[in-house]
Amino acid sequence: MSFVYLLVIINIDVNNSQITHQDLQFSTLLFFVLGLAALLPLVFVFDDAAFRQTSFQIGLSSALFWFILAGFALIFFWDIYYRYIFPAWVRWFMTLNIFLYTGIGLVMWWVAIQLPGPSILIFVILGGIEGVIEHIYGISFLRILQKVPWLKGLNPTQVLIFSFFEYVFYWSFVAWIAFLLPWLGIL
Repeated sequence: MSFVYLLVIINIDVNNSQITHQDLQFSTLLFFVLGLAALLPLVFVFDDAAFRQTSFQIGLSSALFWFILAGFALIFFWDIYYRYIFPAWVRWFMTLNIFLYTGIGLVMWWVAIQLPGPSILIFVILGGIEGVIEHIYGISFLRILQKVPWLKGLNPTQVLIFSFFEYVFYWSFVAWIAFLLPWLGIL
C-alpha cells in the first residue's frame, strides 16, 4: 500500500509502528491531491481522438509502470508488507503482474472509449475503481488488515476510499506515459 512507501520515505519504522486513522486520512488527502494534479492537465492535453488511438501505448505503459512498481515493491517492501500475505515463492513471480495489469489497462481503455464522455477521464476513474476492487480482494480474501501488523485496526471503508485515489494517481501516471511515448519518439 502506498502510504507505506510514504512512511518509509519519511523514515518511519513501519515494523514497530501502527498506521493510525490520521495517517490514513493524510495519505488519502495526499493521493487525492496527487491524483487530481496528474489527471486535470491530462484531460486537457490528451484529447479524445488521440486517446482512442492509444491501445498499444496504454498496454506498453501499463506493463512498464506496473513492472517498475512491482520491482520496487519486491526490493523494498517484501519484508514489511508482502511476506505477511504471500508465501515466499510468490516473491520471484511478482514482476509477472505486468501481464495482468497490461490486460487490465487494455480492458479499461476499451471500456473508456465505448462510453460517452471524455475517455481519458473515464479510463482513470475506472483505474480508481480497479484499485477499490483489488483492495476489496486484499481485505476480504488475503486479509491484509488482519495479517499485516501495522495495518491492524484500520477501517476497511477508509482503506477502500484511499485505494480509489491511490489508483487514480497510478492510472493517471500510466496515461501520462502513454501520452508522452510518441512525443519522446519511442512510438
